[in-house]
Amino acid sequence: MAKILKGAPVAAALNEQTAQQARALAARGVTPTLAIVRLGARSDALSYEQGAVKRCQQVGVAVRHVALPELTPPFAFFAALKALNDDPAVHGILLLRPLPEQIDAQAARCAIAPEKDVDGCTDGSLAGVFTNAALGFPPCTARAALEVLDYYGIDPMGKRAAVVGRSLVVGRPAAMLLLHRGATVTLCHSRTRELPAVLRESELILVCAGQLRLVGAAHLRAGQTVLDAGIHWCEAEGRLCGDVDFAAAERVVDAISPAPGGLGSVTTSVLARHVVEAALRRSEN
Repeated sequence: MAKILKGAPVAAALNEQTAQQARALAARGVTPTLAIVRLGARSDALSYEQGAVKRCQQVGVAVRHVALPELTPPFAFFAALKALNDDPAVHGILLLRPLPEQIDAQAARCAIAPEKDVDGCTDGSLAGVFTNAALGFPPCTARAALEVLDYYGIDPMGKRAAVVGRSLVVGRPAAMLLLHRGATVTLCHSRTRELPAVLRESELILVCAGQLRLVGAAHLRAGQTVLDAGIHWCEAEGRLCGDVDFAAAERVVDAISPAPGGLGSVTTSVLARHVVEAALRRSEN
């Protein structure tokens, strides 16, 4: 049976490190502050907001809520973002998405100052990921994957890695982070031919394709580490499941993260960590 790479102990270790840094900043009169911008009251946005607020409270990060009506006109929305960019007391901005149709999502994403983009969604942050520069921050789930590997002592250096999923939210930035850590990375997607053969050649696999149980035993072999960044509601079983068929994979591979209970539980800890890191960067300038 595989070693289960649970997210809870990883999150706890991250939270302790973040809280120590936040206390050090507080001693210097700096309160790390996250502004959460939400248009309307979608249930999924409210749920994520609640989780982020809870995590921030645990580690000493203050939260400022910017709740706007769903039909807020673009000029008012962008004015609110500019005010947060210009406010020195705000260190991080989290824009909850998807946005209502009257807001240009691309323009909104890039309206956030990269140094405050703790969710890693702007072009500036993504440029920092691809060039391995301290510009903005990587997307939280992509960094969470590396935090899980680090916590469990799994070094990507020299390993053949495969990332299944090419989104800018997880797949492509995660591939770059692994590349910067010395892995040889194959970026796969829904049109990759002979995906099972490609994955069986890899030692480290991150699945973030957004397809329920896309990867199963036929894609895997002994000796592999598998990280599952997917999360879906499985109607037939009445529970949440991932992009990997966990029950089948667990019998084959050496180590695997569960979904739920794996990367997702680390993501909000990474978000809070980014806010504190943003405050540290600002205090050092």
